[in-house]
Amino acid sequence: MKDGWAITRKEREARQTISGRELVVESLKLPKDSVLGASIVTVTGNTDAFVENYKGIIEYTSEVILLQGKTCKIEICGKRLSIVYYTNEDMKISGFIERVSYFM
Repeated sequence: MKDGWAITRKEREARQTISGRELVVESLKLPKDSVLGASIVTVTGNTDAFVENYKGIIEYTSEVILLQGKTCKIEICGKRLSIVYYTNEDMKISGFIERVSYFM
């Protein structure tokens, strides 16, 4: 396909694979964040981010905050980033947020 929209066979197979647990959650219309432990990232404008359901902080600088989610890693990039507060379950990040990325 054109314009970078092509996906590899491996990516296509990964998207098609749904675990039994995910299938039950989907069929019963249960909230994924509660049942599967999926992380929730809420960004307000480009200055604040609220992250729920994370496991730990991997990297913390004024330009990159890398978090280990329960199912993936979450990277927040920007300038003058700081963690305003954090608990075992959630955190608030402030600064100039340029990008939020998710990867395995």
